[in-house]
Amino acid sequence: KGIRTLYHDAGEGDPVVLLHGSGPGVSAWANWQHTIPALARTNRALAFDLVGYGATERPPDIRYSLRSWTDHVWAFLDALGLDRVSIIGNSLGGRIALQLAEDDSSRLNKMVLMGSPGVGMTITEGLKALRSYEPSPENMRALLTDYFAVDKSIITDDLVRIRYEASAAPGAHEAYRQMFFDPEHDGSNLGITEEQVRAVSVPTLLVHGREDKVVPPEVSWTMVNLLPDADLHVFARCGHWTQIERAAEFNALVADFLTGGAR
Repeated sequence: KGIRTLYHDAGEGDPVVLLHGSGPGVSAWANWQHTIPALARTNRALAFDLVGYGATERPPDIRYSLRSWTDHVWAFLDALGLDRVSIIGNSLGGRIALQLAEDDSSRLNKMVLMGSPGVGMTITEGLKALRSYEPSPENMRALLTDYFAVDKSIITDDLVRIRYEASAAPGAHEAYRQMFFDPEHDGSNLGITEEQVRAVSVPTLLVHGREDKVVPPEVSWTMVNLLPDADLHVFARCGHWTQIERAAEFNALVADFLTGGAR
């Protein structure tokens, strides 16, 4: 769709597209570095930086919104000739996956929604902290330590550096502020109705950390009772990053679901 897009492509087999979240300094690799190699053993794993994030181009005329991000996913699939895929969505990526299912469920095999907003979503202290972030190494360390993980040992100096540098890259923070605070953009409008959720026919696995401070785990409990074909797995002693904090277990759970064993 005319947007230069950075993506990772590993493995062979049925394609699975991984969609990252919306935190400052996020990118496909930052979110999925532990998932891509594991998934690539059995599938073709594809993860890309959504427009406005990471190393993907930020067009000056873009209007950030759920629709612009969803359209970018469709354009990515079309550019690579992918007619039918499974989707794994983290946080914002999960909400995008739900919109993809509403747009055209015939192109989706299965969905994994991880810490995804949905019906019953509230503005949490964690979400407020994400949105009020100002780039500095100290602020990034505090954000990741206080709101993303129960196991603080995963917040390494390298992770802080990577996320901080990405958040402070030319144009990155300006785009982040546009998405969620500029009235000409609509990045905060991620609501979904019960009727929309009940209409989703794609087999779905909901995954949530019990101690998630960004998206309350109660959201996934509400969603599993609305989605026609959904399972729910809650990780104890785990925050918003189940794919990092409980990487091995997350990867095994997702692999089982995608191959049919979890159903």
